[in-house]
Amino acid sequence: MKNSSYLCGMEAKKRVLLGMSGGTDSSVAALLLQDAGYEVVGITFRFYEKDGCTEYLDDAQELCHSLGIQHIISDQRELFKSTIIDYFVDEYMSGHTPVPCTLCNNYLKWPLLRQTADKMGIRYIATGHYVQKRKIDDFWHIIDGADEDKNQSFFLWGLPQDILERMILPLGDLTKQRVREIAEKRGFLKAAHKKDSLGVCFCPMDYRTFLRDKVPAEAIQRGRFVDAEGNFIAWHEGYPFYTIGQRRGLGIDLNKATFVKEISPSENRVVLGDLKSLERTEMRLKDWNIINPAQLIGQDDVIVKIRYRKQANRCKVTLLPDNTLHIQLHKPLAAIAPGQAAALYRDDVVLGGGIIIEE
Repeated sequence: MKNSSYLCGMEAKKRVLLGMSGGTDSSVAALLLQDAGYEVVGITFRFYEKDGCTEYLDDAQELCHSLGIQHIISDQRELFKSTIIDYFVDEYMSGHTPVPCTLCNNYLKWPLLRQTADKMGIRYIATGHYVQKRKIDDFWHIIDGADEDKNQSFFLWGLPQDILERMILPLGDLTKQRVREIAEKRGFLKAAHKKDSLGVCFCPMDYRTFLRDKVPAEAIQRGRFVDAEGNFIAWHEGYPFYTIGQRRGLGIDLNKATFVKEISPSENRVVLGDLKSLERTEMRLKDWNIINPAQLIGQDDVIVKIRYRKQANRCKVTLLPDNTLHIQLHKPLAAIAPGQAAALYRDDVVLGGGIIIEE
């Protein structure tokens, strides 16, 4: 196995704080960091435990014990609820499309790693993310991981320099298949064969049931599907159950491809249209982060992505007087939804990103 570019050249016996979920990726990250001569300290954040399941804590502890690694458990469930779960519910109730994984990575997981490392006097922080990093013009950037199917760069546009410079990313130049092979070869069979997590960790499959459990019953009521002119089409189950660009799960059959075009929470109304009607040539971003303005603002070769693993569109980015970023697309893009994240790239390099706002 070739050495990861983020393990080469580092001084041996440096301490690193590794976020450990008990899964395949963080387990192999621990192995690789130890192999590279680091003194690894593992930390598992308790963010959310579905049905009280804590098997992941046992798995992380067992792995650390077998490697002789110090293991810490940090209970952050209240912070996770107030920062991520409440936000998730509020966004759907506002008719927006939330991005909990983006917020968790940029504003919770990595900042907590840094904060804990600072308290412990540990210089480096690490995870099992499938991304790499590169220094360009004195600025650290996230870049795509080697595994195109697992690449997680889309979620990390909001990290500041003081985190990026301390990051070690042992899995950045590996594929998921290779990571599983390493775990199996080293005898960590449970880690090697663990299933990948799917969707949002606190409601992996059915967010509608999750929402119903979190809001009063009267907050989600039957409403109207209408066309662009306001003509009634059919009844829907409640506007929070739909997102802009949605086609499946509408519960109606119009004998043509029909998508959610607009959502009006105040009227409990969902506007439907064809795909062409969802196209836009611009958007604005709030809560943005730019790594190096000189590499982004006013440049014509910037790529914007608004969905993980999908669409990559060229654009030009400008900063407006109201401190939002204006994204002018070179070609129309469909289903731009308020609340979504937009990540900005040049080739495989993350330049920044932000959250799409309503026009």
